[in-house]
Amino acid sequence: MTDRTPSTTALDRHRERNSERGAVDAVRERIAAAGVEFLYYQAVTVGGRAVGKVVPAVHLLRNLENGVQMHRAVAADFQTDRGGTLLGGGPRATEFTALPDPDTFAVLPWDTGVGRFLCRLYEPAHQSERGGEPFAADVRGHLIRRHREFTERTGLVLRSGCEPETTWTGPGLEVPHRPDASPAYQVEMLERNRPVYRKVIGYGTAMGLDMIEGDYEDPGQLELNWMYDRAELTADRLLTFRQICRQVARELGVTVSFMPKPAVGVMGNGCHHNLSLWRGEENVLAEPGRRDLHLSETGRHALGGILAHAAGAMAVMGPTVNSYKRYWDAGQFAPGRIDWGMDDKTCTVRLSANGRLEFKLPDAMVNPYLSHAVLLAAIADGLENRIEPGPPQGGGADPGDRFPALPLTLGEALTAFAQDSVVHGALGEEIAALHQACKSDEWARFCAAVTDWEHLMYGEGTL
Repeated sequence: MTDRTPSTTALDRHRERNSERGAVDAVRERIAAAGVEFLYYQAVTVGGRAVGKVVPAVHLLRNLENGVQMHRAVAADFQTDRGGTLLGGGPRATEFTALPDPDTFAVLPWDTGVGRFLCRLYEPAHQSERGGEPFAADVRGHLIRRHREFTERTGLVLRSGCEPETTWTGPGLEVPHRPDASPAYQVEMLERNRPVYRKVIGYGTAMGLDMIEGDYEDPGQLELNWMYDRAELTADRLLTFRQICRQVARELGVTVSFMPKPAVGVMGNGCHHNLSLWRGEENVLAEPGRRDLHLSETGRHALGGILAHAAGAMAVMGPTVNSYKRYWDAGQFAPGRIDWGMDDKTCTVRLSANGRLEFKLPDAMVNPYLSHAVLLAAIADGLENRIEPGPPQGGGADPGDRFPALPLTLGEALTAFAQDSVVHGALGEEIAALHQACKSDEWARFCAAVTDWEHLMYGEGTL
């Protein structure tokens, strides 16, 4: 590596870190030991998809310094609106530079000839004004920066663990069960899914996920969890988990779905976020020495902030048209209003026995980089303004009366999103605008679509 002049931009500083001899040698040794021939350089879109390029591994040093270039419209999944306009930048827009984080290197366990890096994104260095600065629509880099700023301001670290629920269907996964009962937790159902969970857990462990437990929850639904960690690491691992699930489905000739509500009358696929706030090695949501369900003052205000901005955050936590079917189906363990409770699984937020807050609004298609950025801002607002959550569900006055109603369609959620300055500020102007544009177009397309339900209700012979 060559000597450098003093850093002037975020891109320069990242390049300098990537040129440190120890980090470079460690990655080269792992690549050589595994026999890696190709490398994915991956980024994440506003929609939560993994995108990137594949490069022969012999070009590692070049890519550590220069990264790879991609068109900026990829940040919006190259989506066009109903008028045909490309969101996120037209054909003449500049590219961005995706620079790898060496500590994210992993070997794909299903093909050890391929490895991957996760990248942070920057404006190209040759730009006269913003060259080398962070690309504003980089959701992964944005969360890393927001968490650092949150810690500098509060002295706290947000740790989280996700509960990703997925629906598996295909040969051998059929679910015989009583129509008046759920097959949840049945070992027989786990046995039918043994080929699935063995591969998912095995691949997850190989890629750095500390897999801890799993269960069968409803027809076709598996939940496989890993250990909690810093918010940005949990987001990275959820991205990895989804890629693993898709690979396992390909190998087994079955289908995996992250659809939030695959059918009426069955549980939706949630992705509950289990949250704790740490100062050093102390979880400050709980008070030392207490065994009862109890929130510290810090915990109450953090919870108050989460509840106060839950309605505005819904367009992030439930990002699809289908997401809202999960809240309409009564009796399926999804919240129907904004409230909280002591170990109460019907609430928006549940205080659990081990001193964490289980936030139940996010579903299986949530972009975890956006959801955690929003949660950091909501918690910070709660702490700064000492927002009280009110009493828990069943504890006297109705806490649901303290906060706005839960949006029950994507259209309602987008209206609440546009009105919440804390949520908008959490994402930054460009990410918020892209998210609003993409989801508003999705809602418009759904409203213009003619569905099977409409044919059933209004088709020939129904009058």
